[in-house]
Amino acid sequence: MKDLPNGSGRTLVDFPYYSFRNISCPEDLENGRKVYSGHAPATSFLDLPTDENVRDYLPDAEGRKKRKYSQVHKDIRNTLVNNPHNFSILNGGITLVARHNDYQVDEKNKMLRIKKPSIINGSQTQGVIKDYYKEMRANNEEVPLIHVTFELILTDDDGLVAETSIARNSQNNVMPLSIAGRLGQLDELEESLRISSPEIRLRKSETDQAEDALVTERLIQVLTALTPEELWPKSGEIGNANKAYTYAQKTKCLRDFQEVYRKAKESSDPADTKYKELYQFYLDVVPQAHELYQTWKTHQGFKIRAYER
Repeated sequence: MKDLPNGSGRTLVDFPYYSFRNISCPEDLENGRKVYSGHAPATSFLDLPTDENVRDYLPDAEGRKKRKYSQVHKDIRNTLVNNPHNFSILNGGITLVARHNDYQVDEKNKMLRIKKPSIINGSQTQGVIKDYYKEMRANNEEVPLIHVTFELILTDDDGLVAETSIARNSQNNVMPLSIAGRLGQLDELEESLRISSPEIRLRKSETDQAEDALVTERLIQVLTALTPEELWPKSGEIGNANKAYTYAQKTKCLRDFQEVYRKAKESSDPADTKYKELYQFYLDVVPQAHELYQTWKTHQGFKIRAYER
């Protein structure tokens, strides 16, 4: 893959393919998008970015001390090694997204030129192929020609891209943190935190293991524990009346936060004013919650009981 300038001075990515077919349905065309499917050499995918994906290649997650393959990764590799001629059938393929207004098709040379491409499903396939090819080359072995099935979605709808990335990632369960981060549900929380601590950033993906990233679920646990009774919803739609769970169930606290965010942002029902107030409380109090978290996590009893498990 390489970048090629087009006539307007912008940059298009050069993507070799073997077959390429328009499979857009009427709903696609009515909503200003196009969908294509085809096959491309595995090498066409090696350098494609994953910026729009809900997560990156899991074994390469920053901060991992040791590469760890899941069963899904092992299965992909097994097909590459032992059944490469059937890889395009046995593998689920790779889904790409690119911007709709700027693409070119060179049928003679079987080349696509697409703007801002990104893998939104298939990062694990891409990662295993890259590892496999790297090992083959390091051992001076001939790299086999393997084709991968792909789907290309051309759209300018960023919201649809995010929803599609989440919906298509089903082989490895996507953690709520990655979904919240991809949907932008943590952005305002991070902005509020940075008012008092500009250097801080929240961890927004399961693959982000950098030491300088704050453990978001832990912070939200503290926020939930600090929520006053008068702001806590009494309808039973989130959480429960007894907030003792906030000291041990970080994922539940994050899911509750996501639900509060959704209701505060999306609902036009006047009865949901309570969620707007609760969400604003989170934004207002997060700097103090961070200070408490930093203090509490160094307490031995705190580590043993909840937040270091």
